[in-house]
Amino acid sequence: MTWLRRLRACLLAGGLGAAMLVGAQPAPTVHVLQVHDAIGPASADYIVRGLRKAQEAGAALVVLELDTPGGLDTSMRQIIQAILGSAVPVATYVSPSGARAASAGTYILYASHVAAMAPSTTLGAATPVAIGMPGGGGETPRPPPRGASAPASAPQADAMTAKQVNDAAAFIRGLAQQRGRNAEWAERAVREAVSLTAVEAERERVIDVVARDLTELLDRIDGRSVRTAAGEVTLRTRGAEAKRVPPGWRHQLLSVIASPSLALILMMMGIYGLLFEFSSPGFGVPGVVGAICLLLALFALQMLPINYAGLALLALGIALMAAEAVSPTFGVLGVGGLVAFVAGGVLLFDDDVPGYGVPLPLLLGMAALSALLIAGGGTMALRARRRPLASGALQMVGALGEVLEPDADGAWVRVHGERWRARAGVPLAAGQQVRVTGLAGLTLQVEPVAADGGTSRQGASP
Repeated sequence: MTWLRRLRACLLAGGLGAAMLVGAQPAPTVHVLQVHDAIGPASADYIVRGLRKAQEAGAALVVLELDTPGGLDTSMRQIIQAILGSAVPVATYVSPSGARAASAGTYILYASHVAAMAPSTTLGAATPVAIGMPGGGGETPRPPPRGASAPASAPQADAMTAKQVNDAAAFIRGLAQQRGRNAEWAERAVREAVSLTAVEAERERVIDVVARDLTELLDRIDGRSVRTAAGEVTLRTRGAEAKRVPPGWRHQLLSVIASPSLALILMMMGIYGLLFEFSSPGFGVPGVVGAICLLLALFALQMLPINYAGLALLALGIALMAAEAVSPTFGVLGVGGLVAFVAGGVLLFDDDVPGYGVPLPLLLGMAALSALLIAGGGTMALRARRRPLASGALQMVGALGEVLEPDADGAWVRVHGERWRARAGVPLAAGQQVRVTGLAGLTLQVEPVAADGGTSRQGASP
């Protein structure tokens, strides 16, 4: 029976070794990305790079903590394409309590492999908003319901709105069908701008989980099977290590530059800097700073949804204000430039897109600053016009001087600290005060000055 005891001991040692190996395996890692702002180029770059890094690091899951009022369609689609093409499962978690996933956030939630919400959060209101010139009625009309056709007399703006809404409805309906979620409510969120709370969303099969915090979310989705770009994946997230991935310097720089208000300020600084450099060449600093600001502004504008009519009005207003500073138009160009500038700033971005409007007080403040610059430039020009001449031949006439060395042909005199050759109609004496009456080449015409300040005529012919 000795061999039986030895076999039992070997089996026991092997079991203990296997248990130790299993226990030695590292816990799975979950990368957590946070987006608590409007969806734009900066957040899209942050999420796309975060998904790529998670795949390179072999993360078991990416959790996207979302709190957004919406954002840009192009940035939203860029994020969704990255999620659909990700080999790492993505769980979008609307958090913390009180957060929302409105508009673009709803699409991202539907595209994720796992959709979760914290209590007291909302989602929905996913009707697209067009960027551009508003319609004649001022308010974008509600598109016709599904299955109904627009009246024949509907304006072209209504037809364009219907196209955008139908495209968005088909897009979110496709995402819902791919993830097995409620496609009917998704379409209503687009066409009717409806919203749901977290509890209602779970009941309507819009989301998968309602979790109080990240730990509960990871526990509740453990063992769930999802289909990624790499195939079927079973989530092993219970007890996983959560690694938060903060935004890098690139995201922070894009967030600052892609602000519509800052883009407008940079453009103004750039144009005024170049104008100052062109008007006073040789200084250098305004030109360099202006060129940098203008290039940053152009970079920001190409990332933002701008209205080109508003941009043209803005450029026209700045050009008119610059022309007012260098031309005597008595304020006509300046007032027109201020009006065009404010109108262009109002139309440049659409206020209906969350986070992408320019505050009216900022526009009025910049217009007032431009008006002060124009008024200050005009005042300085008027003072310079009234100031007596400080150089040139005309400045010499009437100037006082002192005779240094008289001779047969005239005398040498000192005027404004300079030594000049002078002639007079009467003999001059050293130390005598003279007044310049004219200039012939490099020779001054002078006349003596009497002690009382008048012109002396002694020795002159009657």
